[in-house]
Amino acid sequence: MTLDASLIAVLWLVLVTYWAISALHAKRNTGPRPWAKEITLRVAIVVVILVAVRTPALRRALLDLQARLSHSMFIGGAGVALCVLGVGLAIWARVNIGRNWGMPMSRKEHPELVTSGPYTLVRHPIYTGILLAMAGSAIGQTVFWMLPLVLFTVYFVYSARREEQLMIEQFPEHYPAYMKRTRMLLPFVL
Repeated sequence: MTLDASLIAVLWLVLVTYWAISALHAKRNTGPRPWAKEITLRVAIVVVILVAVRTPALRRALLDLQARLSHSMFIGGAGVALCVLGVGLAIWARVNIGRNWGMPMSRKEHPELVTSGPYTLVRHPIYTGILLAMAGSAIGQTVFWMLPLVLFTVYFVYSARREEQLMIEQFPEHYPAYMKRTRMLLPFVL
C-alpha cells in the first residue's frame, strides 16, 4: 500500500470514528421514520457496488484505467489533499450542526436551523465533504472509489431534496430565504 493510500485510509478511519462517537450526543428523533425504505435504499447501493466490482468487464475496465493513470506523487498528493478537504469539511459541518445532526430525513425534537460555519457556503456540507473525500480517494487511492462516488452522489441529491422538504415544513419563514442565498452542494454551482 502506498503512503497516499495509507493516509486516505487513516482519514476515513478518523471520519468514521468521529461520526460514531458524536452520534451518541445527537438529539432524539421524533415522529415516524420510513426505516424500511431508507435501509432498503442504502443496502441497494452497497449491493450494486459489490456486484459492479465483481463484474469482470467493469473490473477490467477500472483496472485498465488505474494502470493508465500515472500514479505520480502529484496525483497521489492531490487525492490526499482532496480527501483531507472533504473529511475536514464533513467534520466541521458535523461539529457546527451539533446535537441537531441526524440520519438523512430524520426529524429532531426541538429542531434548530443551523446556517453558520460551513452552512453559510452550502446547505448540505456533510454530503459535500463526503463526496469530496470519495473523489480524493478515487484519485489518490484507487479508481474503484468511482463506483460509490457516483451512487452516493445520486443518493445524497435525493436525500438533500427530501430533507429540504422537511426543513421547509419545520422552518417555513426562514428556510426558503436560506435556500435562496446558498447552494445545495457546491458553492456558486449546485
